[in-house]
Amino acid sequence: MAAEKQSFDAVIVGAGPAGVTCAVWMARLGFKPALVDAAAGVGGLCRFNPYVDDWNPSLPGATGEQLADNLALSLGEAGVTPWLSRTVTEARVAPVGVSVVLAHGPSTVMGRFLVLATGVRPRSLPGLNGPLPAVLVGPGRHILAQDFRGLRVAVLGGGDNAFGAALYAMERGAARVRVYARNVRAQRQLVAQVPAQQVVRGDYVVDPHRRRVDAEAFDLIMVFYGWEPCIGFARALGLRCCARGFIETDPATAQTSTRGVYAIGEVTRRQHPCVVTAMADGITAAKAMQARIEAGR
Repeated sequence: MAAEKQSFDAVIVGAGPAGVTCAVWMARLGFKPALVDAAAGVGGLCRFNPYVDDWNPSLPGATGEQLADNLALSLGEAGVTPWLSRTVTEARVAPVGVSVVLAHGPSTVMGRFLVLATGVRPRSLPGLNGPLPAVLVGPGRHILAQDFRGLRVAVLGGGDNAFGAALYAMERGAARVRVYARNVRAQRQLVAQVPAQQVVRGDYVVDPHRRRVDAEAFDLIMVFYGWEPCIGFARALGLRCCARGFIETDPATAQTSTRGVYAIGEVTRRQHPCVVTAMADGITAAKAMQARIEAGR
């Protein structure tokens, strides 16, 4: 049986803040977007963030989960029904437009443009394939669910998430918390709250299987090594990326090095990645595509 084909003005892959904003703006500008995401719900990483996001001035006091609910509400009010639990397996740039192949269908979605809003995932320890007991990677609900009482905890990383997690473990009864940071990049107010004697600066050696750092034994290791882009299928498009693997774009249009393909949000080489800048990227791409469609290009 031939694969089902549907055609849209833009195929947007990723239903986080960037992708949802782009889809809402495209719909309200009078165009037909397709919003696709492998997850079962809208919101991207926000859907798994139970903490209050005080850095989003439009939603003071709201958690990431509440933001995700609002994103889904905005889609409904704009008349956009997202295609959830649909994994993209392939994307091709055709002479006219793009084609995206989805699993669990099968179906091929055609569009004038492709927008990559696929976001990021937390970086794990080098060489670590899959989860290990008592090794937690990245922020999220698993940190909130952890019982820290009486535990010896090692926190790996020098950013905000690392120092925030160290404080969280200390507040919840950890017996000992030590932060290992090759470079401290966290905000000063966070660093100041962690006693200096509990911060080890410089190189260190980790044995995650034995839960040891510099030969010191711990009950729990938390890893906060930043983020890596979720590119996957998009590598076949030949996009120009920076040394860390993030997609490079024209800041004025969100256009990538491949004509007809845009990238928005944290999958790009963003100066200040966050919810607010991701939404701005979504608007930028929507307006750029509007200009091209109305110009007949």
